[in-house]
Amino acid sequence: MGTLRRLLQAIFAYPRQLALAYGAMLTVTALNLLVPWIVRDVIDRGLLAGETRVLLMSALFILGIAVVRSAAGYAMMFYGQWLSFRVAYDLRRRLYEHLQRLSFDFFDRAQTGDLMSRLTGDVEQTQRFTGTGLLQLINVAILLIGIVVVLVRANATLALVALAPLPVLVGITVRLGARLRGMSHAVQERLGRISSVMQESLTGIRVVKAFAREPYELQKFREQNEQFYRQRVALVNTWANNFSFMSFLIALSIGLVLLFGGRQVLAGTMTVGTLFAFISYLSQLNAPVRQLGFLVARAADATASAERIFEVLDTAPTIEDAPDARELSTMRGEVVFEHVSFAYHDGVPVLHDVSFRVPPGRVVGVVGPTGSGKSTVVSLIPRFYDVSAGRVLVDGYDVRQLKLASLRRHIGMVLQDSFLFSTTVRENIAFGRPDASEEEIIAAAKAAAAHDFIMELPHGYETVLGERGVTLSGGQRQRIAIARALLQDPRILILDDSLSAVDTETEHAIRQALNRLMEGRTTFIIAQRLLAVQHADFILVFDEGRLVEQGTHAELLAKQGLYAHMYDLQLRAQEEYAALSRGDTPKHDPRDSFGRN
Repeated sequence: MGTLRRLLQAIFAYPRQLALAYGAMLTVTALNLLVPWIVRDVIDRGLLAGETRVLLMSALFILGIAVVRSAAGYAMMFYGQWLSFRVAYDLRRRLYEHLQRLSFDFFDRAQTGDLMSRLTGDVEQTQRFTGTGLLQLINVAILLIGIVVVLVRANATLALVALAPLPVLVGITVRLGARLRGMSHAVQERLGRISSVMQESLTGIRVVKAFAREPYELQKFREQNEQFYRQRVALVNTWANNFSFMSFLIALSIGLVLLFGGRQVLAGTMTVGTLFAFISYLSQLNAPVRQLGFLVARAADATASAERIFEVLDTAPTIEDAPDARELSTMRGEVVFEHVSFAYHDGVPVLHDVSFRVPPGRVVGVVGPTGSGKSTVVSLIPRFYDVSAGRVLVDGYDVRQLKLASLRRHIGMVLQDSFLFSTTVRENIAFGRPDASEEEIIAAAKAAAAHDFIMELPHGYETVLGERGVTLSGGQRQRIAIARALLQDPRILILDDSLSAVDTETEHAIRQALNRLMEGRTTFIIAQRLLAVQHADFILVFDEGRLVEQGTHAELLAKQGLYAHMYDLQLRAQEEYAALSRGDTPKHDPRDSFGRN
């Protein structure tokens, strides 16, 4: 009932259209109730009594009713559909806007395919009911009540006989609604899982084909699809069985009226016209009762879908502006971590008591083994997540006391996954600054060593990229992502392993450009390769969520710790070979056997 109440609130947001739709429905229902009574007079006073004038007047009256009913029927259908589409539009808009506001931790748990299913399939199911479906359901209820009232006033005894199956009919409808609601919810959940399987498989189609795993993906989809089919068939079977029994109850009512009413006509206590009116009213119930099972099923589908929609809408963002949050109009770029600890939603600690200070304009390398917490550290600066303990300060302000938009406006990021949109190269670069000029876009592309290959594309900067930029190489995607971040002109620049997919020559070109552009900016370079960070002002070394070392490249080598071990594995042999090639004699290092055979 709570879900239904919220759906009704969405409809009540449009009182004018609501009044027109339901006013037209009441008009149609009232006219439908009037026609059998007119036919009764035609039979009793016109045909049997031989009054021609009654026949003529009744015919004209029924013709007038038909005209009015047609106009009211049009209004009922038009505004009912209008309400359906408008409520669906509002729900889809609210759901999409809310998804945009939700925090990173929600998307860590949610599946994209399931969210797409809620945005499309669940909204569609809700749309089918909120306008015409609900209108027809209320129409059936009013018609049922109206027929009961008319029959009781016409002949209370015969009405009790005719309506004896009605309590059974109502009970079946209530039970059917409750049962179908649970089954519909399961069906929609299954549809969400199918969408997730399809989305994941299609997104990773190159991996699937590379490993020849098409049979496995087909089997996975077939299992989900078959379960969906079985659940859907079970739902239809439940509805069909009850639908047939409800039709039988209406036929039973008509049979009882013929049996008992016919005797009253023969006894002279009831007219033929009244008996015909009784049968006409019960026949009018036949179609609505047939609709009733369908409408209850549709209501169950809509309620189940609405629950899934409201489940997302009721999810509160975990990262929001504080009531007293302040606008950060300018930024110097100082970043301070004070005893920061952090855990994701599963509660397992990822960072432990991390403390460091980065003065404005410095270049900071962040290194460590896979899973050591490097990316997590930088994700706390733009407040993608909130710390579990301690504070993250930017220019002396706790990031939780700054407005998110103003904080992130000063931070440029190039993530490991260089995501590009299915639009032009120009729009991808200008994503953070849609008002950027042509010269600024080209300058950012040149700085990221992207301009030359962009000009070789079929339409240059106006070339439309494929989904996720799939038509470009990994290195090209990363260079466009770097240009996008640089165009924003951030005071804090975060490069999350952003040079991992480029060749050595391109990496060198990008580094030269970045060296110029990083001047005056606080830059965090997260890298697996130490070559990317050895010239940084200082380096943070993480291991198992702890900051184990910090200092310059030379200082860290002298400490003979984790960084030195990583250096031995990655760079020492290369540097010694380079020295020999130049004719230099490498100096013996007491750490020569550190980490090596």
